[in-house]
Parts: sequence; structure tokens; C-alpha cells
Amino acid sequence: MRQSRITACISSLLLAAACTVTGATTAQAAPEARATGYVALGDSYSAGVGAGSYLGSSVECLRSSQSYPALWAAAHAPSSFTFTACNGARTSDVMAGQLGALSTRTGLVSITVGGSDSGFSDVMMTCVLRGHSACLSAVAKARSYMDAALPGNLDRLYTAIRRKAPAARVVVLGYPHLYKLHGTCSAGLSDSERSAINNAVDHLNGVIAKRVADHGFTFGDVRSAFSGHEICSSSPWMRSVNWLAVTESYHPTALGQSRGYLRVFTGAA
Repeated sequence: MRQSRITACISSLLLAAACTVTGATTAQAAPEARATGYVALGDSYSAGVGAGSYLGSSVECLRSSQSYPALWAAAHAPSSFTFTACNGARTSDVMAGQLGALSTRTGLVSITVGGSDSGFSDVMMTCVLRGHSACLSAVAKARSYMDAALPGNLDRLYTAIRRKAPAARVVVLGYPHLYKLHGTCSAGLSDSERSAINNAVDHLNGVIAKRVADHGFTFGDVRSAFSGHEICSSSPWMRSVNWLAVTESYHPTALGQSRGYLRVFTGAA
């Protein structure tokens, strides 16, 4: 009888230990298992402005079913997909209106932001309408903003993203060159103006990449993906100025989203 009691006690202890180990393992794995949702933040380049096929629920934001976030979600079927990127969004707009979807369940975040902060739409309109000197002055002003104010704005936004989505892989995508120099364009801006704009894009990408690295996120550089497909190339994936749909000017086409941005994002995600 005594031997039976000892055997029963040992069995109970072993069972309790097994339950404790199993419970600890489950508790540790649970947060990771839950973090499988995808949230797409950002500006017009993430919304898919210029790609057409705009979703009816996003008239002002111009979110496209041909954007890289929508295409990636359709191909990979994350547990949830929230698309908050919006045309014209600055870092402050993302902070104020796009982060609500982030949580401990978010496993992947994508974002493009910084171009609108730096006033690139105003730069392009100035270059198209006001001539060489005004164009170069606008570019210089944008570069000054990138150095003075943008790093702090990105820091605040990236910190907020990490705080709200602690388990997420965050992929920050950059911007492509707008122009192929010495290309097929027979009118429009001069090559010196196009070069200044491309150089400003390089500067913007450099500022963003530095902040991304400091926050432990992943930077997706799309410039090589778009090489040979800029405005003035023989096969452009970027829209030139379009006076009938001005908002779409200087944005990726559907091919730019699928063969440019999607390819880079898929490799980084």
C-alpha cells in the first residue's frame, strides 16, 4: 500500500511538471502566433495613386486594388489586412489617423512616408510651371526640410509604430528616381532640372534609411527596381504630368506597383 502511494505521488508530480512546461511553452508561443496581421500605412505611393482601380471606400485617399499592399495581401492571405495608406499623407497624418489598426497581433507593417512632408508635389508643380531658377530653389528648400525637420518627424512616427505593434516586422520603402536622364522626352524639364530632382530623391531616401536603421526596421530601396522605367525611358512605370488627372502625376503606374514596389516589398517582408 505504501509503495502504491509513493508511485501515485511521483506520477502526480511528473504530470504537474509536464503541465507547467507545456503551459509555459504555449504562453511563450501565443504572442508570436497572434502576430500575423498586416497593416499598410503611408502616403500616395503606398495607397497606389496612379495605378487606377481605386477602391470605392477610399475616394479621398485613392487606395488602389493594384497597389503593392493590396497585391501582397491577395497573394499571401495574412490573418488580417488593414489598408490605411492615404494620398498626400504626411508623417503627422499617419500618426493622427492611421495607427489605430496596429496592435500586438500585427506581424507586418509597410509604409512609405516623407515625400509629402518634404513638399515634393509643390516642387514638381514649381518646376513645371515657373522655370529653371524657381525649380532649383524649390528643390533646395525641400532638401533643407529633409535635413532640419524630417528626421525628428520620422523618429516620432517610427517610435509610435513600434510601441503599438511590438511584434511586427516593419518595412519602410523608399522612392524611385522620377526621370531617366538623356532619355526619350523631347520637351518639358531640362536634364539639369531632372537631375536635381533625382538627387533630391536620393537625399530623401538617405534620410529615411538612416532613421529606419536606427529604429531596427527594414528599408526597401526601390530605385534599382525602377531603373530603366523612369519618366523619359522607353518603358516608363512612372506617370509624367497629367493635367486631366493632376493627382496621378509623378506616381507609379500599375506596373510600377506590381513590378517595382511589390517585388521589393516581397523580398523584404
